[in-house]
Amino acid sequence: MTGYCVSDIAAITGGVLSGDGAALVTGVVIDSRAVTPGALFAAIPGERVDGHDYIGKAFDLGAACCLAQRVPAGETRPVICVPDTAAALETLARAYRARFSIPVLGVTGSVGKTTAKEMVASVLSQRWNTLKTEKNFNNQLGVPLTLFRLEPEHEAAVVEMGVSHFGDMAPLAAMVQPTAMLFTIIGHAHLEFLRDRRGVLQEKTSVLDTMPADAVAFCNGDDDLLRAMTCRQRKVTFGLSDGCDVRAVDVRDLGDSGSTCTIVAGARRIPVHIRAYGQHMVYAALEGAAVGIEYGLTDDEIIRGIAAYQPVGSRARVVRTARYTVIDDCYNANPDSTAAALRSMATLPAGRRVAVLGNMGELGAPAAVLHRETGVCAAKAGVSLVITCGELARQIAAGAAAEDPAVATASFDTLDALLPALPGLLQPGDCVLVKASHSMQFERIVQALTQA
Repeated sequence: MTGYCVSDIAAITGGVLSGDGAALVTGVVIDSRAVTPGALFAAIPGERVDGHDYIGKAFDLGAACCLAQRVPAGETRPVICVPDTAAALETLARAYRARFSIPVLGVTGSVGKTTAKEMVASVLSQRWNTLKTEKNFNNQLGVPLTLFRLEPEHEAAVVEMGVSHFGDMAPLAAMVQPTAMLFTIIGHAHLEFLRDRRGVLQEKTSVLDTMPADAVAFCNGDDDLLRAMTCRQRKVTFGLSDGCDVRAVDVRDLGDSGSTCTIVAGARRIPVHIRAYGQHMVYAALEGAAVGIEYGLTDDEIIRGIAAYQPVGSRARVVRTARYTVIDDCYNANPDSTAAALRSMATLPAGRRVAVLGNMGELGAPAAVLHRETGVCAAKAGVSLVITCGELARQIAAGAAAEDPAVATASFDTLDALLPALPGLLQPGDCVLVKASHSMQFERIVQALTQA
């Protein structure tokens, strides 16, 4: 953050300042452990931890001021008191974002937001100093923290925007003020709150209502709902279908070495090497290319940007050990991302294909059916053994066995029950996909397999 002193922030947020307001603020954090000299510490009350308990620690670490809903007794250092800390952060983020006249691309969708964000930023970074969302900080607390990292030297920004409930997009759109939007796919995520895919489409694309008519909407043209969607902005489609504005042809899968394809846009033919595993990465390359073409990048810049992409965290990370090939895709899961992961397994040279799958959360009433359909997908993808954890995940095993009785299955109620049984179920040379909703803590499985 640049250009604000403590009193400026008090004025923007409408807060009541106690203490001196002259100090310059160098950044904003919501975790007291991340405080550096000059930072503003925003005290957020949570279900388990209340940031107000750490105001003193934040000052001791050099915080210039704290944004809080109450002033601790006896505290004389600068505190800006507001009715709602999170709401004040949103107000401040809107004001700060408005100071920058640069291309700001928002990224949303049911699947592949973080991958798309990383790929597009990699492409744009070949020409411009590009800010991107760290990790997947894409909600009403994460988005402000991204925007506060904007500095005068930035020439573009790529901001991930995640929604799970009706009404989530409006505050994100107000903060980000995107000049363009990218929609990855409208899938079966957060159906517990968004009803169905049309509800997902409605909430995610509501951002377009806040954007000017001369903005651009990048849409997956292979997604039926996005393909049919109309908007007042210019729509650029990407995909494998012939009708897409930017499409991939001559796709060649290279297993864990990635894939190659030629990206076609009008008369342009751009040969690219995607150095990351997974069939879905072709779409990421198309997203990067579509944005790059729109913003005037050369073929060479697009080629370099796609080649420079690096996966983030536990997202289709391939780990080869002395015993197994492990596909670490355990960061999160929904039916669409799991189906893509299962199909991608077939490209890896290995022995048996084993899927270790867990509950997929926030699917609402269709949850059991969607889990069962995931099992059918596993059988069709050539998986030999399906191991599940959790009550809902039992439906995955049932679906796989019903589709192909030759598929072996093993189901466990808890991770503590699964882990000791796992070595006896696996064989040397197995290719093992590990995937579930983040709450399942499947990183413990990855750790056990990669240390075996």
